Amino acid sequence: MTNLVARQMAIAASMKLIEISAENYPEVARIYGEGLLTGTATFETTIPNWEKWDAGHLSFGRILAVEADDYLGWASLSPVSSRCVYGGVAEVSVYVAETARGKGAGTFLLKNLIEISEANNIWTLQSGIFRDNVASHKLHIKCGFREVGYKEKVGQLHGVWKDNVLLERRSKIIGV
Repeated sequence: MTNLVARQMAIAASMKLIEISAENYPEVARIYGEGLLTGTATFETTIPNWEKWDAGHLSFGRILAVEADDYLGWASLSPVSSRCVYGGVAEVSVYVAETARGKGAGTFLLKNLIEISEANNIWTLQSGIFRDNVASHKLHIKCGFREVGYKEKVGQLHGVWKDNVLLERRSKIIGV
């Protein structure tokens, strides 16, 4: 085992999950804002208030990783459609605080989010990732997602056309 892997395992062992709520949403918003600043995380350019964020996400799969008093990152699930046929399909969001990147927080969050999704009868997870967001792409592949295609120049961010790589993970236990 390399020193990096050992260090990541030790950090992951000290992390815990809490549910995202109105009370801790300022930390979620702060981490989201750090993601916005990268220019590789989302087409959004503003941080939503709690009410808008809350309305756009499923009632489960809203997790915040913490270690001691540090908020390391968050992950959540959003519906992909209001049609009942897509009731078992959700879109994944994962954001890691700038100070926690490369330390295993993203893997910790996404693996736990997968478990939560399956406990709530989600059979497919989807993610759209900017082509230049290499870290997020690697994270999803590491956690069992596969690339299913891409949308070329699907939108602009600050006047720059962005491709969106589409990834999905099909559960091996739900909807089989």
